[in-house]
Amino acid sequence: MKKKVAIIGTRGVPANYGGFESLVENLLEHTGEQVEYTVFCSSLDVKRPSSASSDKNIRYKGAILKYVPLHANGAQSMFYDLLSLMRCLWGYDTVLVLGVSGCLFLPFLIPFFRCSKTRVIINIDGLEHKRDKWSRWARWILLKSEKMAVRYADTVIADNKAIADYVQEVYPAPSRRSDLKTIAYGGDHVWREVSQERQLEILQSMGLEKGKYAISVCRIEPENNCHLSLKAFSGQTKLPLLFIGNWEHSEWARALYQEYENTAGVRLSGAIYDLDILYTLRSNAALYVHGHSAGGTNPSLVEAMFFGKPIFAYDVSYNRESTFGQAAYYKDAEELAALLKAYQTASESGEETTAELPVSDGKRLAQLAGEHYCWKDIAAAYEALYK
Repeated sequence: MKKKVAIIGTRGVPANYGGFESLVENLLEHTGEQVEYTVFCSSLDVKRPSSASSDKNIRYKGAILKYVPLHANGAQSMFYDLLSLMRCLWGYDTVLVLGVSGCLFLPFLIPFFRCSKTRVIINIDGLEHKRDKWSRWARWILLKSEKMAVRYADTVIADNKAIADYVQEVYPAPSRRSDLKTIAYGGDHVWREVSQERQLEILQSMGLEKGKYAISVCRIEPENNCHLSLKAFSGQTKLPLLFIGNWEHSEWARALYQEYENTAGVRLSGAIYDLDILYTLRSNAALYVHGHSAGGTNPSLVEAMFFGKPIFAYDVSYNRESTFGQAAYYKDAEELAALLKAYQTASESGEETTAELPVSDGKRLAQLAGEHYCWKDIAAAYEALYK
């Protein structure tokens, strides 16, 4: 008999936004024969699959889709998660909660889950209460929600060893009933079959040459240190930085765009969702710059590892754990600029290292990604918890 598993906390599928949505997409892609997923989706944020025959019988990659008429993110996220949780109090063997937004209500809901013998598994994501973008009030709610998640879940999932260490330190075993598991994020979905002719066409359309630019892809948020990357690359022209992001979503992002849009050494692009274009731009870059300072395993960092390029990553424990210490790390724009200079010196001399810097080993990063960040293994690790 199949295990019935409900997934809540994301915008939904088909995925076109965010790490958790991609996680769900790939869990469905690699579903075992003994699991049947139901995915709760926002009817305001995602489109129903074109194959849907009716609102009552919508399936996608074998999963049942159910819709909630609220936005999954922003001010409505807490209530979106609450309504989703209330709709799966009965009828499921396991509820997989992605993120902690709705976990503030767990003390009231857990008795019902216990009564129906439904296990609650929560992926707590990347310590949302520490992100700069939230107001003081929002951070307080997110911290309380995290506490409730760790206290009441049957199992808590950390996607990074640094997150697991945080949970063990802040919530020692006597104060929590949940088991703690570390399951990473996958990245092998980035591979595409794009012809050389098509790749050349894409590069030419953007005025780029293979191996002669650096790349960064992220949401334009203060905690992603976009300003440091732009400052470090501005003014130099040997290896310009192509920075892809959602520059229109906030006043901070728009101001940053206006400051650097005409700066030498920097190329700014809006968000790109065409997977063939993204594959081409990442696979033909010389190196990847990753500025995230918050979260656990950042999806964009794991994905970048598969391309076998050197990686310059902001120096926090999450990034060091994700890259197994094989990237080059920086704490400010000056250190990043020094890494860039050393990389260029090493490249010009044909050496792998310089006196100042052991250059990040892209081939080793790709090998580690293949060993630790493949979706089939991650999907199997999730399904092992349902048993």
